Amino acid sequence: MSLLIVGTVAFDELITPFGESGKIIGGSATYASLSAAGIYNDISIVSIIGEDFPESKLELMRNKGIDTSGIHRVDGGKTFFWKGEYHNDMNSRDTLATELNVLADFDPVLPEKAKEAEYLMLGNLTPAVQMKVLKQMTKRPKLVIMDTMNFWMDIAMPELKEVLKEVDLLTINDEEARQLSGEYSLVKAAEKIFTMGPKYLIIKKGEHGALLFHGKNLFFAPALPLEEVFDPTGAGDTFAGGFIGHICKSDDHSFETMKQAIIYGSALASFCVERFGTEKLVDLDRSELHKRIMRFIDLTEFDMKLS
Repeated sequence: MSLLIVGTVAFDELITPFGESGKIIGGSATYASLSAAGIYNDISIVSIIGEDFPESKLELMRNKGIDTSGIHRVDGGKTFFWKGEYHNDMNSRDTLATELNVLADFDPVLPEKAKEAEYLMLGNLTPAVQMKVLKQMTKRPKLVIMDTMNFWMDIAMPELKEVLKEVDLLTINDEEARQLSGEYSLVKAAEKIFTMGPKYLIIKKGEHGALLFHGKNLFFAPALPLEEVFDPTGAGDTFAGGFIGHICKSDDHSFETMKQAIIYGSALASFCVERFGTEKLVDLDRSELHKRIMRFIDLTEFDMKLS
């Protein structure tokens, strides 16, 4: 079951209370694809980079079974770059630099194989770019997952709502869910968002876990308590990649399978935050992942008799 991920492949530079990363690879498609590759192995990326992006980093992705033929390199161009500094609570951060570079002119052209992908993940890009991807698909994917953010709600809400009509599952954080719906209650927010098109909704709550909604069904998964959170950059994209990786491997997008996928995504995100950037995802093996999932099971499983 082929998976297409469309998003950014980028450079990041991060400052946290634990140190400075220097310039490292990042981007939504990078985190999501490396995370999904820990579970599943038929993945393609569509993105854009400059001539400054190292071929060795693309080779690293290919070694993980990720097809990078849809990543367009612009001769003479520079890759998207973001620099940020996290506060001591590791939840808030300041953006120190954003350089769109080649991303400013990103006009995705899907390879022929990618047009037939059975599962599609639309990373956090402009709604216009997300719609261009959808229009190039030769058949309706079994599941279309989309990420977005409050910035697009501020400047492109009409276009965003058009894309939402074509989406099966939306992933956003709690603040974004409230802004999109106009509702404070996350239950009411989910009901409102369902009227916009998505059948499923994941609301990410960072260190407080994630909520999965489908109709009247609701599932909550906690985040794993960790001794150290070294770098939270990319945790949401890593979560989404692990989620869709499990869906693809199962070739089943029922609510029950999605509940399992939430745990896979949460487990992979917990690894991501333990190192700068994608370092932990690159070195992760399946046995480590399985042990971490068992910790989630132990955290949430209990017997209880009502008195």
